[in-house]
Amino acid sequence: MIRTKTAEDIEILRENALLVSKTLAEVGKHIAPGVTTMELDRIAEAFIRDNGAIPGFLGYGGFPYTLCISVNDVVVHGFPSSYVLKEGDIVSVDCGTIYKGFYGDSAYTFPVGEVDAETQKLLDVTKESLYKGIEKAVAGNRVGDIGYAIQSYCESFGFSVVREMVGHGIGKNMHESPEVPNYGLSGRGKKLSEGMVICIEPMINAGGRSIYLHDDGWAVSTSDKKNSAHFELMLAIRKGEADVLSTFDYIEGKKNY
Repeated sequence: MIRTKTAEDIEILRENALLVSKTLAEVGKHIAPGVTTMELDRIAEAFIRDNGAIPGFLGYGGFPYTLCISVNDVVVHGFPSSYVLKEGDIVSVDCGTIYKGFYGDSAYTFPVGEVDAETQKLLDVTKESLYKGIEKAVAGNRVGDIGYAIQSYCESFGFSVVREMVGHGIGKNMHESPEVPNYGLSGRGKKLSEGMVICIEPMINAGGRSIYLHDDGWAVSTSDKKNSAHFELMLAIRKGEADVLSTFDYIEGKKNY
C-alpha cells in the first residue's frame, strides 16, 4: 500500500532530508587519502546525534553502522572498516536519520583526491541521471518513466544499471511502496500522485550490471570489479515539478550550514 503524506508529514521529512544532506557534507569534508572509512562513520553518528536525531541505518535490519560506505567496486551497503582511503578511490556514502518519527535517506559518491577521466565521467553521468529521473517524478507520470529516463541516459554512455536494488517510498518506515527501479519502460508501473514521497537512487556500473553479495550478507560488489557510483535524493511528488527535499548543495559548497 502506498501511503501519501500530509503537508505536515512532508515538512518533517524535509527536516530529515536536510539533516542527511548536511551530514553527508560534514562527512565529505573529511574524505581524503589516509582517512579510514570507520572514522567517517564516527563523524556521521556524532553529527546526527548532535542535531537531535538518531542514525536511521544503525540497527536497521541488523545493520551495525550509521553509514553504508561503499568503495570503488562496492555498489551499496558496504561496512565502515579500517580500510584507508587512497588517491583515486571513489566512495559512496549512504546515510539515514530518524527524527520526529520519520526517516531521511540520501547518498553521494565522492572522489578521493584526483580520479581518472573515466571514473569522473561515471560520477557525472550517474548524478545527472538522478536529475533526469527527478524531472519525470511528477503527478500523473508512472514509476517506469523515472526508470526509463535513468536507464536510457546511463546506457547511452556505455554504463550499466544495477537491477537488483531500487529506490523506494519513504516515511515512517525507511522503505515503503512503491519501489522505484532505475530501469524500465515509459508509461509502465505505479502511477505517481501528489503527496507520495520517494527516494530515487541510481546505482550505475562502469562495466556490466552483474553483481554479487559479500559474505557479510550486506555489501554488494560488481562481478567484474569495475567501479560503481550511487547518488540518492528524497522528493515529494507534485504537479508539474517534484519538490526535492534533500540537496547536494551543502556538499558542493553552494550552501553553508
